[in-house]
Amino acid sequence: MAENDSVKGKVPEGAAPTSVQPKIVWDDSQMQSFYANVCNAAGTREEIVLLFGTNQAWHSGQPEVKIQLADRIVMSPFVAKRLAALLNRILADYEVRYGPLVVGRSPGSA
Repeated sequence: MAENDSVKGKVPEGAAPTSVQPKIVWDDSQMQSFYANVCNAAGTREEIVLLFGTNQAWHSGQPEVKIQLADRIVMSPFVAKRLAALLNRILADYEVRYGPLVVGRSPGSA
C-alpha cells in the first residue's frame, strides 16, 4: 500500500513530506520610489547598513559637498551577501548588453 501511495504522489503515513518551495507574492501596495546617486555602507558583526542619498553639488571643485541622505537599509550579513550576488548578476547582464562599466567615470564623460 505504501508503494502505491508514493506512486500516486501521496505521502505514506509516518513519512515526512517533501519540501516544497512556497510561492512568493511581491506586494508593492506600500512601495515608494526614491532616486539615489550616492550610496555608502558600514557594517558590524550583526548587521550591514546601506545609506542612500543624493549629491546635489552641480560644480566640481567645491570645498564641501553636502549629501542629502534619504534612506537607510539595515540587513543581516546573510541578506547582504545575497544582495551582493544579485547585484553582481544584474551588472554582468547589463555589461553584456551595453558594454563595460568603468567605476569612477560618470555617464557621458570622455
